[in-house]
Amino acid sequence: MPTVTVEDAQARLPDLIAGLRPGESVVITRGPTPVARLTAEEPPRVPRVPGSAKGVLVVVAEDDDHLRDFEE
Repeated sequence: MPTVTVEDAQARLPDLIAGLRPGESVVITRGPTPVARLTAEEPPRVPRVPGSAKGVLVVVAEDDDHLRDFEE
């Protein structure tokens, strides 16, 4: 986890924020002591919609023909 001083963080905060990937953090220090952590947020998850894959997947209940290749 990278560290940066308070002074450096104040001078280049927009660049620090832009460089963070989701879930990544930067520790802000005052001298040798950590005082804060800047963490990028995870993007919000799009809620799943029931029935959104309708017609995309076909389930065949009685299809044992394709398993014959695996018989010993």
